[in-house]
Amino acid sequence: MKIAAIDIGSNAARMQISSVLTNKKTISFKKVEYVRFALRLGMDVFNSGKISSGSEARIKKLLQAYQLLMELHEVDAYMICATSAMREAENGDSIVERIKNELGMEIHLIEGEKEAELINNVIVVVLQNDKTYLHIDVGGGSTELNIYKGQQKIAAKSFKIGSVRLLEHKEAPDVWKKMQAWVKENVPTHVEVTAVGTGGNISKLFNMIENKKDNKATLKDVEKMRNYIEKFSLEDRINKLQLNADRADVIVPASDIYLSVMKWAGAIEIIVPDLGLKDGILLLVYETLMNEE
Repeated sequence: MKIAAIDIGSNAARMQISSVLTNKKTISFKKVEYVRFALRLGMDVFNSGKISSGSEARIKKLLQAYQLLMELHEVDAYMICATSAMREAENGDSIVERIKNELGMEIHLIEGEKEAELINNVIVVVLQNDKTYLHIDVGGGSTELNIYKGQQKIAAKSFKIGSVRLLEHKEAPDVWKKMQAWVKENVPTHVEVTAVGTGGNISKLFNMIENKKDNKATLKDVEKMRNYIEKFSLEDRINKLQLNADRADVIVPASDIYLSVMKWAGAIEIIVPDLGLKDGILLLVYETLMNEE
């Protein structure tokens, strides 16, 4: 069986096709295809409030390409989720309707809370029962914060601040203060808190850190790498550091969110699992298929 997940974010759209592997009662997903394309919808929406006709045309072309790949791989089921930029766009609903009519592909506009829930469903596997965690997921348009006691979520909040929104200076002036106040109010102060970071920017930054242990890095490691990247011009980040163009300009703003939240929470370490929204969508697709049988 093959299933697919498509995540249309504020910065990029991703598709992952995975084979479902079963070993006795254990289910796992093996990646067989992964495609990422920088749509940059957030630049449209956070500046004008809507998605341009040019961007709509690119969404359709990309989904047609994804559709062909899924046909070639003989995918049994898939799901498309769109997050901050498309759900905030004035014309988001009408674009979703046109795509359904023209391509037969249904896009689900999900709220920040649903986005966090899908990610959390796969994140819990890396959490230990005797520890406290602060999960930080930074996208192009929003940041989801979730507090866990072991594998039990005890608090969650979505904020309209993300890498593309910061790059375009379209974040609300008081959003930093609101986020800090929420962290101070909800994160336990009497126990050690470990951060868990998801999102393309923290994954890339984490991979650039040398001498890290397993899937964990220190606050100092992250800050040092963030400052190192900032010293390079945009051109040098692309040519010398070999960052994608749509990663090179947002990785520092995104890092500032992770670092700020960690400092407010008193977290000195961050775990960066290779998991994200696409993995949560895959799990939902599989569970939906199983419930239909």
